[in-house]
Amino acid sequence: MILAKRIYETSHRPNTYAVFVDRLWPRGLAKKDAFWDEWLKEVSPTPALRKWFGHDPKKWDDFKHRYWQELKQKPEETNHMKQLEKEHSTLVLLYAARDKTHNHAAAIKEFLEKNEHLKKDINCNA
Repeated sequence: MILAKRIYETSHRPNTYAVFVDRLWPRGLAKKDAFWDEWLKEVSPTPALRKWFGHDPKKWDDFKHRYWQELKQKPEETNHMKQLEKEHSTLVLLYAARDKTHNHAAAIKEFLEKNEHLKKDINCNA
């Protein structure tokens, strides 16, 4: 199972494996106050795509399409996330955006869930 949660709303360490997936550290949050196991900034959208999107819900479908194209170019990182899900049964993708629906962690979650071949690749390499 994959979950997406705001990093600001994780006040205690979950019983799962948590990966922070933003490129930049979130404003107003001290690293000592953040509960995460790994920072995987390489999977965040490129600065150009992030700036273009601007968290505009009207651009959501186009953003997802463009972002998924970027994610397809990062098989090592996406396979790593699927491996973490397999090892820990639940993977939490942490993000800083205010919008809980239209954010890149939600797009990553959907991408990983729809691309079952990633699981097969992991099983072949295990």
